Amino acid sequence: MKFWLSVSIALVALFATGCQEDTPTTPSPEEEQATKRLDPHSFARKKEAVIKDLDLNITVDFEQQVLTGVARYAIDVEPGVDQIHLDTRDLTIHHVTLNAGEDTTTFTLGEPVAHLGQELIIDITPTTTHINIAYTTSPDAAALQWLSPQQTAGKRHPFLFTQSQAILARTWIPIQDSPGIRFTYHATVQVPKGLMAVMSASNPTEVQPDGTYTFDMAQPIPSYLMALAVGDIRFGAVGPRTGVYAEPELLEASVYEFGDMENMLNQAEELYGAYAWDRYDVIVLPPSFPFGGMENPRLTFLTPTVIAGDRSLTSLIAHELAHSWSGNLVTNENWNDFWLNEGFTVYFEGRIMEALYGASYANMLRQLGYQDLQEEIETLADKGQLADTKLKLDLAGRDPDEGLTDIAYEKGALFLRHIESVVGRERFDAFLNNYFSTHAFQTMTTESFVTYLNSTLLADNEAWAEEVAAQEWIYGTGLPEGHPVVETDRFKRVEEQLAAWQQGQSANQLNTAGWTTHEWLHFLRNIPKDLTIEQMTALDEAFGFTESGNSEIVAVWLVLSINNDYEPAYDRLETFLVEVGRRKFLSPIYRALAATEKGMERARSIYRKARPNYHAVSYQSIDAILNWES
Repeated sequence: MKFWLSVSIALVALFATGCQEDTPTTPSPEEEQATKRLDPHSFARKKEAVIKDLDLNITVDFEQQVLTGVARYAIDVEPGVDQIHLDTRDLTIHHVTLNAGEDTTTFTLGEPVAHLGQELIIDITPTTTHINIAYTTSPDAAALQWLSPQQTAGKRHPFLFTQSQAILARTWIPIQDSPGIRFTYHATVQVPKGLMAVMSASNPTEVQPDGTYTFDMAQPIPSYLMALAVGDIRFGAVGPRTGVYAEPELLEASVYEFGDMENMLNQAEELYGAYAWDRYDVIVLPPSFPFGGMENPRLTFLTPTVIAGDRSLTSLIAHELAHSWSGNLVTNENWNDFWLNEGFTVYFEGRIMEALYGASYANMLRQLGYQDLQEEIETLADKGQLADTKLKLDLAGRDPDEGLTDIAYEKGALFLRHIESVVGRERFDAFLNNYFSTHAFQTMTTESFVTYLNSTLLADNEAWAEEVAAQEWIYGTGLPEGHPVVETDRFKRVEEQLAAWQQGQSANQLNTAGWTTHEWLHFLRNIPKDLTIEQMTALDEAFGFTESGNSEIVAVWLVLSINNDYEPAYDRLETFLVEVGRRKFLSPIYRALAATEKGMERARSIYRKARPNYHAVSYQSIDAILNWES
């Protein structure tokens, strides 16, 4: 009623003043509400009423594939405010009470909005300190992936995991789902006996006989870092503050693979200050997990595709660990500022890898990242989306998942390396230390970062400010002229071997001894796209690419095989696509298949089998590539 009354008053006022050309346009009620929200991807109005602490009590039901329970929030409310606004998507809200639970109240669910779900508006009073929301998730909740025993390593028990980034927390908890809102939380989770539950919080190391687990996260986090996994999970220690959770069948290999975690943690602290989250553990999830890793605090979620047996892909651990400072400690205010999370993290990852394994090793990673960035810019330009090559994005009205590109990651990191090259590493390290400590457990906008950069690091040196050219890097498309370019002698030696092969030297005579995954990737990325079947066969026989246990190498080789119709790789292609759900690998493979009529037919045939194994984050992307209608 209040809403329509305000609309009527606004309309009366509009006609009373006439429709003169120079009269300022009166904002629509929808526009007024949008300005109150601050975050274009959340219905929350944090300047009016905001959540501060969550006490979550849920039961995990594998048979019905739902979570049921109560989300109880302590809230801060400004005087005169009589409603609090939350985000939901595909949730059933049973009832809402206030304070200790004895005060009933009314609530409203808004109409569904694309990408955003439904606004939950709860009526509150001047004495409201808590709200209690009883709810049930949908079996189709986008954040939740329910796996049958057959989809796990052990084949004996079901498995559940969540993926909340960017705005999927609202599909398993009614919440203010904005990175600009932080809260502490406590949780009680009931699971079937014999299974273990873990969260982005303090975690058990033993299975609880009654299936009841309690959790605490004392440091305030944003909603996209809410995380839960349930399954046949065990724990193995790596160091005093680090360890690995995995299915029993994967635990020993995982503990070995991530044996450098404690060293990484110590090195990260030497670079940018004390670790603020008590422990750093990881959980190796089933292969359907859609990302390489997700930086859930205290417990990084990982894909098993990084287990190569030789610790060659553990830069991913360095990346997720770095998020403990850039992203989890200092967080982008909304998803338009996503580069503040990922650009800083890629830069920090490189510094950790350099400290542990040397500059030549880290520079290989940087050069591969630069190659990815160039390809991303070219792809976005071809699609007419050059505006998305800016660091500061405009994702209003779009799924923020569209901003999770190599622009945020690699252009952001390149910008920071550019600043380092201008002011020197020592000064830049001191700046970053102060940046993290000054803004710990706070959010940051691009504009606030530029202000902080100019008022501290660049304040007394106009020449530096001019050379840094922050405005051009952040608000300009593509890459500025004169940007840093990383080169490494190790890749030059790879290119020498590639040239020798192109000039007629047989593949099995090439000098590849001691090559890391990164050198092999550079080799494969630079092989001519059009090869004969004889050339493909010779490479495969010499180096065993089709049967490689290294997922990064296999993924690139499969694209090359598709482009050259190399049939001996097609069985591995189908197996890989059915078993692996990591979107980084899936998207280029399906795009390569979809480029021809024959390939599209094969892609759709495989996808019918594979799609049920994918998380929503992955299948929504592949649906678009294949024009799939489920």
